[in-house]
Amino acid sequence: MNFKKDLDQNEVFAKVAKAANNLGLETYVVGGFVRDLILERPCKDLDFTCVGSGIALAEEVEKQYDYHVPLSVFKNFGTAMLKLEDAELEFVGARKESYRTESRKPIVEDGTLQEDMERRDFTINAMAISLNPNNYGDLLDPFDGMGDLNKKNIKTPLDPDVTFSDDPLRMLRAVRFASQLGFDIDADTFYAISKNAPRLQIISGERIITELNKIILSEKPSYGFKLLFASKLLHEFFPEMVELQGVDSVDDKSHKDNFYHTLQVLDNVAEVSDDLWLRWAAILHDIAKPATKRFNKKVGWTFHGHEDKGARMTPGIFKRLKLPMDDRMKFVQKLVRLHLRPIALVKDEVTDSALRRLLFDAGDAIDDLMKLCRADVTSKNNKKVKRYLENFDKVERKLQEVEEKDQVRNFQPPISGEEIMETFDLKPSKVVGEIKEEIKEAILEGKIQNNPEEARKLMAEIAREKGLVPQKNSEN
Repeated sequence: MNFKKDLDQNEVFAKVAKAANNLGLETYVVGGFVRDLILERPCKDLDFTCVGSGIALAEEVEKQYDYHVPLSVFKNFGTAMLKLEDAELEFVGARKESYRTESRKPIVEDGTLQEDMERRDFTINAMAISLNPNNYGDLLDPFDGMGDLNKKNIKTPLDPDVTFSDDPLRMLRAVRFASQLGFDIDADTFYAISKNAPRLQIISGERIITELNKIILSEKPSYGFKLLFASKLLHEFFPEMVELQGVDSVDDKSHKDNFYHTLQVLDNVAEVSDDLWLRWAAILHDIAKPATKRFNKKVGWTFHGHEDKGARMTPGIFKRLKLPMDDRMKFVQKLVRLHLRPIALVKDEVTDSALRRLLFDAGDAIDDLMKLCRADVTSKNNKKVKRYLENFDKVERKLQEVEEKDQVRNFQPPISGEEIMETFDLKPSKVVGEIKEEIKEAILEGKIQNNPEEARKLMAEIAREKGLVPQKNSEN
C-alpha cells in the first residue's frame, strides 16, 4: 500500500525527505500519524524516525524553511522537535529498549527500524511510511497493524505480559485507545493487563491522570471506565469509584448500582458537553453514597447527606489524583454539593426565595448544574424520565424569571464591609460580618431590593438594634 498522494498534500514530508536524502538517512513517518491517516482522523503531531541521528535530521529540516522555525533539542533523549504554526514535528533515531523491574524508564540503544517498531505499544501504532527515494510512500507494517485497524483490535506487537511489565503506562494507553476509537482489546492483551495491574504503582500520578482525562473526554467515556474496572486498573488509583459498584438487598429492598448509574450520568453529560470538569462533576456527584448508605425498614435504602460529604471528599480526591487544586476543583465541588437542589424546586408553590438562593449559590455554574441534573435522570421508565425533564424545564423558566427580575446570580452585597466600618467607626469584627449577612439574607428573602438605597436603610435599622451610632461625618 502506498500513501504518496496523501504525503504530497503536505509540504512537510517533502522537506523531511529532502533533508534525509541530504544526510543519507533512512527515514520514516511513524506511529499515530500513520494510524490516523488510515482511519481518516486529523493528526497534528508528526513523529519521524531515522536510522541515525534524529537531532541531525531535525537540524537539517530546519534549514529547509526560509523562515524561523523554533527548534528544541533534547540531547539526553536523542530527540528534537520543530514547532510549526499548525503542527509539531518530533525526530528520533531508531532505537531498541530494555527495562528494569523497578522503573518504566528504559535503557536505550541505537537500533534498526524493525527493533524500533518492536518497542512500540500496539500494532496499530507500529506502522511506518517510507520517506526514502526508492519506496517513497510505501507502508511498512511488520505486525499487521492494518489488520488490527480493520478488526478494531488493540493488540501489542510482542508478548503483552512483557510489554506491560516493562512499561505499565501502556495498560492505561490500551484502555484509552479502545475508548477513543471504540475498539476492542485483544483477549491475550486484556488478560496481561489484568495480570499486571499492580505494576501501575510505579507510574506517577501525573501520567495516570493524563491518560484518565483522555478516557473521560472520549465520546462514550463509560466504555473506558468499564474496561478499567474489569481489568482492575481502576482499583489501583481510584478506590472511591470502585466502591460505588454493587447492590445490597435487605427484606427484598435493593438500591441501584451506583457505579453503573454514575457511568450513565457521565455518558449523558458527554452527549451535551465536552467540558472535562463538568464530566468530573458527573463522576463525583454520588461518590459519597457508599459512606452515607443506610437501611431503614420503612423507607429502604437512604444516602442522606451524600451531596455534602461528596463535596468534602472532592479536594482530597483531586489532590491524590494530581488534578488541579484551583477554581476547576471548586467548580466540581460546587456542582457535587448542589446537584440535588434543583429537583426540590419543581413544585408549583416553590418560593422566589428558594430560586434566588440557588442562583446565588450556583453563580455562573447554574447552567452546568442544570445539565448535570438532567443527566442524573437515568430511570428505565421513559414516562418517569419525561416527567422529570419537563419539571426541570419548569425550574429553568422560573430561574430565568427570577434572575431577570432580581439579578442575584453572583451578586455582591450592595454595601461593603468597609462602608459599614466607616459609617459606625468600627474595626474588622464579628458585628461587621453579621450586618453584611443580614443584608444579604434580606435580599435573598425578597425583603428588600438588591440596591444600595434599600440596603443602607436596612443597615441603619440593624445598627440601631445593635446599639451602634453612625458617625457625624458619615454621608450615610
